[in-house]
Amino acid sequence: MASKTATKDIITLRGSAAIVSEFFGYSANSILYNRGVYPEESFVKVKKYGLPMLLTQDEGLKSFIANLTAQLSEWLESGKLQRVVLVIMSKTTSEVLERWNFSIETDSEVVEQGVSREKSDKEIMREIQAIMRQIASSITYLPCLDEPCKVCLMCWHTRIKMLQSHSLGSRVIRN
Repeated sequence: MASKTATKDIITLRGSAAIVSEFFGYSANSILYNRGVYPEESFVKVKKYGLPMLLTQDEGLKSFIANLTAQLSEWLESGKLQRVVLVIMSKTTSEVLERWNFSIETDSEVVEQGVSREKSDKEIMREIQAIMRQIASSITYLPCLDEPCKVCLMCWHTRIKMLQSHSLGSRVIRN
């Protein structure tokens, strides 16, 4: 159950913790592949949500994304995750080159009262496909990244902002 809201530069994710966290992993892989942050040969094509998706085979990145999605799932289940931003930065200068904003909308009734919301697999697939198309179309308007890059992920939690980075380690930043 993920869906998009057509706002300027924000992708809004809604749905179960498992689907949203899994989908964020696929989105991150897609962005990193399409923006050339990791070499093309380090990705393999799989079919998911009725779309061809690319997944990294780089063990360090796989581990990072798996750990991140597990943490996102935990925060989503508690209703505390508000936003995730994937930042692509210059490896040499640390200048921010791109920001990919993912807004998280939590259904307080589901979190607080355990109410279940059901959507058909077809509806979930359609919403996820729309977000993947939004990511793909955004990429076509961006200039090529012609320098080595690193990735940083910032997660806004109701009490803290967690900065995680594949190349920088992680640290907590108090709001």
